[in-house]
Amino acid sequence: MPTPLRRRSLLQGAGASLGAISLRGFAIDKPTAAHFSHGIASGDPLSDRVILWTRVLPGSGNAETVSCTWQVATDGTFDTIIASGEAIGRAERDYTVKVDAAGLAPGQSYCYRFIANGVISPIGCTRTLPLGAVSEFKLAVASCSNYPQGFFHAYRDIAESELNVVLHLGDYLYEYPMGKYVNPVAEKTLGRKVEPEHEILILEDYRMRHGLYRTDPDLQAAHAAHAWITVWDDHEMMNDTWRAGAENHDKGEGDFIQRIHAARQAYHEWMPIRTGAEGDQGVIYRAFQIGDLADLIMLDTRLVGRDEQLDYGKDIEQAGSVEAFLKSDLYNPDRQMLGKEQESWLQKALQSSKSRGATWQVIGQQVLMGKLNIPVIPPEEIAKLELSEYARPRFEQAQQLAPYGLPSNLDAWDGYPAARERLFAMLSADATNPISLAGDTHNGWAFNLTNAQGEAVGVEWGTPGVSSPGLENYVPLPPEQMQALLQGASPELVACDTSQRGWTQVTLTPEAATAEWQFVSSVTELTYTTQTGPELMISAGHRRLKV
Repeated sequence: MPTPLRRRSLLQGAGASLGAISLRGFAIDKPTAAHFSHGIASGDPLSDRVILWTRVLPGSGNAETVSCTWQVATDGTFDTIIASGEAIGRAERDYTVKVDAAGLAPGQSYCYRFIANGVISPIGCTRTLPLGAVSEFKLAVASCSNYPQGFFHAYRDIAESELNVVLHLGDYLYEYPMGKYVNPVAEKTLGRKVEPEHEILILEDYRMRHGLYRTDPDLQAAHAAHAWITVWDDHEMMNDTWRAGAENHDKGEGDFIQRIHAARQAYHEWMPIRTGAEGDQGVIYRAFQIGDLADLIMLDTRLVGRDEQLDYGKDIEQAGSVEAFLKSDLYNPDRQMLGKEQESWLQKALQSSKSRGATWQVIGQQVLMGKLNIPVIPPEEIAKLELSEYARPRFEQAQQLAPYGLPSNLDAWDGYPAARERLFAMLSADATNPISLAGDTHNGWAFNLTNAQGEAVGVEWGTPGVSSPGLENYVPLPPEQMQALLQGASPELVACDTSQRGWTQVTLTPEAATAEWQFVSSVTELTYTTQTGPELMISAGHRRLKV
């Protein structure tokens, strides 16, 4: 049953500036000695430490640095301070502050805050990862939050939920200019307009876009309530990024490598992610131990090793036929998704997890592993569809290819089947109970993963988007009919939801792992309800979902 109506408060105030300092949409109500302009956050928890984040601006003038104190306590009164220290917000790092708060106890909840020139930041809650036996662990899985598409009600729901950690799988923000890839109601009526107005290209642009998103009260609440573990997908940089280019990097937009460097720097400045002492931009793939229960293995399927995406129109024409395209391009054994170094690292991480006796190997990554083929839609149904100018040519091309049983999305693992088979071989040999978690598509998915021989490898849950539109925006068929067509074309697909926004709750126990989609009723209305989707469960020792 839907939960009662929930109401949100709007953050008032338009963009402002203080001297040469960009406040990123933050409105100053009165002069103070310092300003905590974008809330607080924590992330990358370990059993004895966690990253704490804030942004602190000088109260006036153009000071290059702002000193602050950070404190971690057992509760919100701060009577018992467990750890504390000094940190500095620097103009060269956009006045963002990150500290690695150590000396904490495993599996414990803490409160934290910052103090600058007598001004106290909001209070945040965080939690370290446990050691030893763990009876239950709950994750929120989220992705695809597009500010001008609507409200971030899903983040508010996450903030109000009992969780151990939030897992964000990318598309935390979008790079587009005002008017592109927006919901007109959200942009024009609700005033959710991007800053800067142009497509973001340079470091200051990326910083401003991060700052705009972090003025959202629901996103601030979710960061304040829980520790986050994050990876980027493409839109934190630009659409359909790969290691040496992107679909949305055009002539006249500067050097691609410089743009990527700017995007990555802003990401490391603004996200509560563990970064080198000098703010270096090392690899983002990393692993976390959840006691004896699980290893959370975070991958970079977007940037570090990915070859360029294939394109049906261009590549089939160049190959001469669909059959030649399949042989020479799609099933090319040399095509990389992770890259050789990350593949080697992943195998070692899986082997380490198995050898230490962890029950689950949870892989957090950006794009779907499950095989999702183009469905054949009956002509009489096509005649009823009202397709947008954007969707129609793509839809028509897809229907021409559907009889061949081709993948629907070449940007996903479907576009890199040889790389996927290498990964599946690792999961079969080096994992005990593997689970893939994915974002990117804005819809909910549940797959039984199988290798080329049809053998069960593991399961995958894809999370719905926070606000970005789903498949219903491009193929407006009734959701039940769309699900039936997709399942008919894709034998691995167990369940899907192609029409609702929200997030996914994943619960791990020694006996089973369960995913439940948490849907919000609207992203364009101030009030909303929530509803839970079907229970999607896998028992330990099995590699298929219980249906």
